[in-house]
Amino acid sequence: MNSHPLDLGGSAPGEAPRRPLTAQTAFQSPQGVTLSGFMDDMPVGALHRFVVWVIGIGLFFDMYEIFLVSSIGAALQNEYGLDAHSLAFKLLLASAFVGMFFGSLFLGSLADRIGRRRAFLFTLVWYSAFSLFAAFSVNATMLVVCRFLTGVGVGAIYPVADTFLSEILPKEKRGRLAAWAYTTSYVAVPLVGFLAVWLNPLHLGGIAGWRIILAIGSLGALFVLAVQHRLPESPRWLLAQGRADEAYAMLGRFAQSAGAQMPKHFAEPKTRQHPLRLSERIAVLRRAPYDKRYFMLVVFHLFQAFGYYGFGTLAGVVVKSRGIDVTGSTLFVALSFLGYPIGSLLSVPLLNWIERRTLVIASLVSIAIFGLGFAYSGQAALIVCFGVLTTCASNVFSNAYHVYQAEIFPASVRSTAIGSTYSLSRIMSSALPFILLPVLTQHGPIAMFGVISAALAVVAVTLRALGPLTTRRSQDEINPV
Repeated sequence: MNSHPLDLGGSAPGEAPRRPLTAQTAFQSPQGVTLSGFMDDMPVGALHRFVVWVIGIGLFFDMYEIFLVSSIGAALQNEYGLDAHSLAFKLLLASAFVGMFFGSLFLGSLADRIGRRRAFLFTLVWYSAFSLFAAFSVNATMLVVCRFLTGVGVGAIYPVADTFLSEILPKEKRGRLAAWAYTTSYVAVPLVGFLAVWLNPLHLGGIAGWRIILAIGSLGALFVLAVQHRLPESPRWLLAQGRADEAYAMLGRFAQSAGAQMPKHFAEPKTRQHPLRLSERIAVLRRAPYDKRYFMLVVFHLFQAFGYYGFGTLAGVVVKSRGIDVTGSTLFVALSFLGYPIGSLLSVPLLNWIERRTLVIASLVSIAIFGLGFAYSGQAALIVCFGVLTTCASNVFSNAYHVYQAEIFPASVRSTAIGSTYSLSRIMSSALPFILLPVLTQHGPIAMFGVISAALAVVAVTLRALGPLTTRRSQDEINPV
């Protein structure tokens, strides 16, 4: 049985031993309370909320970067004389997504090596710096390179954020609080849209408006400097590295902020924890039950991009194919973008009320139904209506699966599993125009959304067959040793 140096509220001399605040509900091994179980049943405190707020702001700049180029594309065409069908312009649009693939694949596991806190801060500074460099681009080639390198950081931060939130939030509030962080991030989507409407036509002091929009995206680095000393590390990650004293000390910070009484002793598994090499992390992912879960996530991310990114990437092309001139309408763009935070906000109560696996599947079905309604619509009002509904359903889906995928792996391999599979959705999103546009051109929008619906059906069936239940379950229950 391991002891730790912190006792934030033991019994006074002569008194009967005081029972820890969460001892009745915390997961217990045969010898007593585990660190993971104590974290799962701890009340939500100020430090939990601080981490949620910090990650939400960090992801705000992430979403800002993802939707930036599509919003300033017309200004970039004018600046560098790029034709919409030219290879240079296509490379500009695709560069960030290709960077996201490499970032998610190679840096997504960074948090398993250097920690959740350091990985989050590093990736945020990385893409902030290259966003600033992009603002000073002297030609299209430099801009493409900077956007690719920005994408590397953007691709890495979501797996890190998902992992961080999953590990520090109590099980009863895990979905709800994580959804608030994601909702904060999606406020960036309409913001960058409206900034583009305002700044794209302007030259302020001889500086093109699109450069200012890029520079705003670099403010995330300043945010890091302001919060880095207060941001805690995940106690679960520290314990998984064999750094037990640091893990219990960090747990004490969370307990103190939540007004929870620390037990005098923790009973962790007898096997000594130590940092895992990449080969060891792969070996864990090849063992039951994580082998099936990993395969499920591979299929999930290969096909979910059809619904989430397929609609966002090709909605304007579909509208144009219907012969309805609303593609460039400020109203259409603004309403579509407003659907992102609205859908994300809707997910906050849903993640607490509905089992997460069920919610992911239900939102997939909704995306397919609303997407087909969008394809069938022949009037501007209906197109806008179904476009917003599709976007709302997409973000309920997005928030639910981001919480879900981080819950189904142990702390020692969590970031590696998420990063390596999440990268598939990034590279698939860059390939979707080449897959779906020929279908749209040759067979029309209904056929294209039929393909999208079929892909989402594959995701739903695979998730239902191989995905475990997670809502209100402790990490020890979901991920047996």
